Amino acid sequence: MAHPAAYHALNAAEAASAGFLHPLTGLDHLLVMVAVGLWAVRLGGRALWMLPGAFVLPMILGGVIGTGTAPQPMIEHGITASLLILGAALGMAWKPSLPLALGMVGLCGACHGFAHGSEMPNGSMPLVFLAGMAVATSLLHAGGVAAGLSCEGKRLEPAFRMAGLVLIIFSVITIVAG
Repeated sequence: MAHPAAYHALNAAEAASAGFLHPLTGLDHLLVMVAVGLWAVRLGGRALWMLPGAFVLPMILGGVIGTGTAPQPMIEHGITASLLILGAALGMAWKPSLPLALGMVGLCGACHGFAHGSEMPNGSMPLVFLAGMAVATSLLHAGGVAAGLSCEGKRLEPAFRMAGLVLIIFSVITIVAG
């Protein structure tokens, strides 16, 4: 049984804060969101802003769909798959066409959004919560882009491969533990 305080209605500031903090509290979400920014740097050009956008918009849609539903095991598999996909993309220096990369990142975003929406605290203002979540996610993507751009001119390849390896190892640990 949940603690009675879990059922109090949140005001707008509390809902925005809860939404903002939610992506920062799960290592799987945090790693994927930074990885999207890193992969955007790898792809370069318009992908620098399009890839993060292709994650955030479906994430919001997934969050709206997930609101008020029970967490779904299939969505957790999608989150684990997003770790594997982005880890492999970074680790193997994969540069697919931009539309393919956008579609893959969009599916990852929808899975993460659904999970966030289904985990939304009772009494939240869903749109305010999701807005806070979108801001935090965008900042994590920007952090990945900034980290990737700061490596440019240096040996970028080892940094991307290491990031990919970390994502793959984390996804394997998640599969084994889950």
